[in-house]
Amino acid sequence: MVHHTMTTNSSKANKASSKISAMNKFPFWGYRQTVFSGLIAAIVGSLVACSVSPVLDEPEPARPSATNANASPDLSQGPLPPVITQAKSRWVPVPWSDLPGLDTDALHEAWPAWLQSCTRPAAGWAALCPEIRQLASASASIQRQWIRQKLQAYRVESPTPAGNGLLTAYYEPVLNAQRQARAGFNVPLYGLPNQLNARKPWYTRQEMETLPAARAALRGKELVYLADPVDAMVLHIQGSGLINVTEADGRQRLVRLAFAGTNDQPYKSIGRWLLDQQLIRDASWPGIKAWIDRNPSRVNELLWQNPRVVFFKEEALTVGTVPPGPKGAQGVPLTAGRSIAVDRGSIPYGTPVWLKSEGPQTNLDRLVLAQDTGTAIVGAVRADYYAGSGAEAGELAGRVKQPLQLWALWPR
Repeated sequence: MVHHTMTTNSSKANKASSKISAMNKFPFWGYRQTVFSGLIAAIVGSLVACSVSPVLDEPEPARPSATNANASPDLSQGPLPPVITQAKSRWVPVPWSDLPGLDTDALHEAWPAWLQSCTRPAAGWAALCPEIRQLASASASIQRQWIRQKLQAYRVESPTPAGNGLLTAYYEPVLNAQRQARAGFNVPLYGLPNQLNARKPWYTRQEMETLPAARAALRGKELVYLADPVDAMVLHIQGSGLINVTEADGRQRLVRLAFAGTNDQPYKSIGRWLLDQQLIRDASWPGIKAWIDRNPSRVNELLWQNPRVVFFKEEALTVGTVPPGPKGAQGVPLTAGRSIAVDRGSIPYGTPVWLKSEGPQTNLDRLVLAQDTGTAIVGAVRADYYAGSGAEAGELAGRVKQPLQLWALWPR
């Protein structure tokens, strides 16, 4: 899934995270196009779990982490292995005592995400997946013991001097829609146009709404109609969404619109534009929404600042069951609170990661799985936290932008 983050920094790929590019991972900050729906340098359905072949450097003594400078060494662990070099990061081996919260995390909450990664295991993990499955119902203490015995913790660092890492968050909107246009529901979401490959990049957002040729190319590709163009932009940024659709005969059903592709235009953060125009000081999603509420006549002007448009594909959901999360770049459903989007050049898909982040919205010390990516998710210590579906998850995702530390867990 590719998604874009709603933050003042911009970049990202496709998601379920159509996890996305700059707006800090929330609807209008970093187009976290989580392959979620697609979120990424590739289409969500075509993404396959991959790993980067590590390059071993000379052994390096473990350095105490900033949060555990006085922690005693884990003498039971034995000698530490060499540093591992990835394409965009270096992994420095550390004792388990460096990981804050390891002894208190509810590991069973992360296990479902780990089981999902084992359905498409990356190189190096297939041999351990049978044991991971057997431990699904084990106690947290047994799971913790297995992690310490079978894996090695590595602090993820930038290969060049860099500042603090950055955590943002993304989510899956839940929206109401009509199958056919009618009064109050006239904002279309489109499937892939037949002529999409005829020109690259394709029409911009503004051209799709104003040029007769672009409108003709989109005719018949309407999947559903939303009531609010801002909601459509949110969906484009997040990369996928759960849609309560009212069919032509009045029946209602829940479907997922997943990432299928883009118009290949660059992602531009509308939050960044508002800041540059000195129209707002709070570039969080609530701050952007407040400006929109005060300036309804300028909505098109604002939305057209982002030329990138996402095209969707409809996925049926089983009636009467809780929908699984959208698929991330690894090709597996995301787990709320336990899946993250990463820069694939820093951390391979399917890698269990220890995450530490403290901020005004949330403090996190927990095990998560690298299962997605996004156009705005670039750098060694950079992650987009999947908050889940719905309004509450959206509120969290719209405000999370805080320092981050990461430790990759890798087979011994």
